[in-house]
Amino acid sequence: MNAASDSSPDLPTVRAALTIACRAPSVHNTQPWRWVFDGTWLFLYSDSTRRLAEADPQGRQLTISCGAALDHARQAFVSMGWFSYVTRQPDRRRPELLAVFEFRPWDGPLNRTAARVRAIPRRHSDRLPMSPPEDWPDLLGTVRELARPHHVTIDEIAAGDRHRLAEVARHAAALRRSDCAYQDELHWWSGFSGSADGIPTTALISATEARRTKIGRAFPLAPYSNRRPDLDDDARLIVLSTVGDSPGQWLHTGEALSDVLLECTARGLTTGELTDVTELASTRSVLAELISRPGVPQIVLRVGVAPADEQEPDPTPRRPLSEVFVFRLADPARIS
Repeated sequence: MNAASDSSPDLPTVRAALTIACRAPSVHNTQPWRWVFDGTWLFLYSDSTRRLAEADPQGRQLTISCGAALDHARQAFVSMGWFSYVTRQPDRRRPELLAVFEFRPWDGPLNRTAARVRAIPRRHSDRLPMSPPEDWPDLLGTVRELARPHHVTIDEIAAGDRHRLAEVARHAAALRRSDCAYQDELHWWSGFSGSADGIPTTALISATEARRTKIGRAFPLAPYSNRRPDLDDDARLIVLSTVGDSPGQWLHTGEALSDVLLECTARGLTTGELTDVTELASTRSVLAELISRPGVPQIVLRVGVAPADEQEPDPTPRRPLSEVFVFRLADPARIS
């Protein structure tokens, strides 16, 4: 049976591209996406069963996560010779249907896409102290241009304001510390080994390491370790913001986040997302005061450099493609 039309990738290509796409970052590594391919169209759905009820009741971070997977997929397909026309949120009656991909062959230049796709397996969330990135003004200008088509603005947290962001992070952690339901959810998704989702113990940091990281999320602590003992944390901090706070803007934030993360990784930098400081309205409002123009902060990102002689960590596990992808001819959701 033919798995694709003449103007669409075949099934092996779709599987290969989605395997790459599913390396996208997601809140607590929940991987809250579902894909359906009908031989012509590719559909991206959110998976509400993986929404964090306590940390993300509106599904904002879930949608950002799916946006990152959308952009990973788009870039993967281009690298394999297929350009994607993406229709976002095509049916208001089905909010879980986030995007539909329509394809045409692509033999144009890849520009930076090839480097970013090669960076996907290397990208990971680094929660340890970092050195400052070189050529920072050039990188900051580049990521701002990458975010612009998604109507996402990027601001750097100025050196004089970093103490305020640190206070916001500590305040967020303090507010959540006595929230039993939140803590149960956080521990449910953190600190396991051998699981296909969640944050493995190897990706967490110890209390000693956390004290040397100026600004970080309060995850459950790993057993004692003291990596990068002589490194002062001097990561740069940027905020991705949107004009409003709608699901469409969340989706675009995830796409911009994907571009930014992959550009940083392609340049040999490490990154780490801070999502807790944008979970609560009170901390979000303080963060909004630190950006250059009126907007809604969606996510904070640490950007820096890990020691050159340090071994790259093992990839964070991912669910089998069979759990998140279905090939089904004549999908009733098909849009004509």
